[in-house]
Amino acid sequence: MADARKKQLVFNFIEFLRASGEDGTVKEDDKESLEVAVQCMAEAFGIDPESSEDKERYSLAPASLLSILDVFLKTKAKASTSPSAPSSSTGPAPTTAPAPAPATTSASETDKARAEALKTKGNALMGQKLYDSAIEQYTQAIEVDANPVYFSNRAAAWGALGEHEKAVEDATRAIELDPKFAKGFSRLGHAQFSLGNYTEAVEAYESGLKLDPSNVNMKSSLATAKVRAAEQRSNPVSDREPAVGGAGGAGAGAGAGGMPDLSALAGMLGGMGGGAGGAGGGGMPDIAAMMRNPQMMAMAQQMMANGGLERLMSNPNIRNMAERMQSGGGMPSMSELANDPSLRDMAQQFMGGQGRGAGAE
Repeated sequence: MADARKKQLVFNFIEFLRASGEDGTVKEDDKESLEVAVQCMAEAFGIDPESSEDKERYSLAPASLLSILDVFLKTKAKASTSPSAPSSSTGPAPTTAPAPAPATTSASETDKARAEALKTKGNALMGQKLYDSAIEQYTQAIEVDANPVYFSNRAAAWGALGEHEKAVEDATRAIELDPKFAKGFSRLGHAQFSLGNYTEAVEAYESGLKLDPSNVNMKSSLATAKVRAAEQRSNPVSDREPAVGGAGGAGAGAGAGGMPDLSALAGMLGGMGGGAGGAGGGGMPDIAAMMRNPQMMAMAQQMMANGGLERLMSNPNIRNMAERMQSGGGMPSMSELANDPSLRDMAQQFMGGQGRGAGAE
């Protein structure tokens, strides 16, 4: 007879198989065979996947076999590469994150207060968009007290710098420290989405929503990630690359940190503006060139991730500007934008959104 550990493994493997049938990983023609296999395994190991008692006893939720496998592979990779540090270096990172403090050591009240003060400094630096400095403060806080919130905040700072793989590591560490920390799953989902790992993003958001079912942002992000995951499965060429175009791209990006098709937007604006953006003409700058600038792309992505698009489209001046362009009036000049308080505020929201949107706690 199978022991409890083996039953737990089989129970969670059955959950994985059923999830694969529901999310489209398995073809419709194979679902019946999959269900037969599930029934055979359940009978052989003496478990009942439908039993609430067995679910409470054996389920790993909100974690999953895939998330545990990801953690194992990352840990194994780190262990195999750590002895040969100098030869494998590819260049200095903006800020080097040291190994996290052991979770078994409990910080004293004095240490906790010091770590909280460091976190507060980091949050203030995030608001000023000084992300490297914020990471240093969060790292010092982690060295004093390995609090999941500090890892979560540092993940947000890594994301703001475009270092999404490091954001995945910190978000995963936050979840390891506190498996019921919903924000950790939200951070992980956003980082995976930004890397183009849409299936992993779906898993992270689903796990987070089990802990915080009323979280509107995660619900919206999950819906977007599911759409992108389906597109990725139907178009293997785009595997592992963040989508930047397609129908609904702008709205989708706003929910989960994805980017709209800014090149298409630039082309549309250029066509409607009719050359008003020429140098020295007092019109708009070359938007296509701006969108090729990595810093502008990073700011635009952060804006999409933090609801900037909704704020932009709710501005009546934007609607008026669109109506004017459609009627042949051309793009507004930079002087018009500078003299219009609401449009100036909108520009400040765009340029300053990263500090507010990083979501430090």
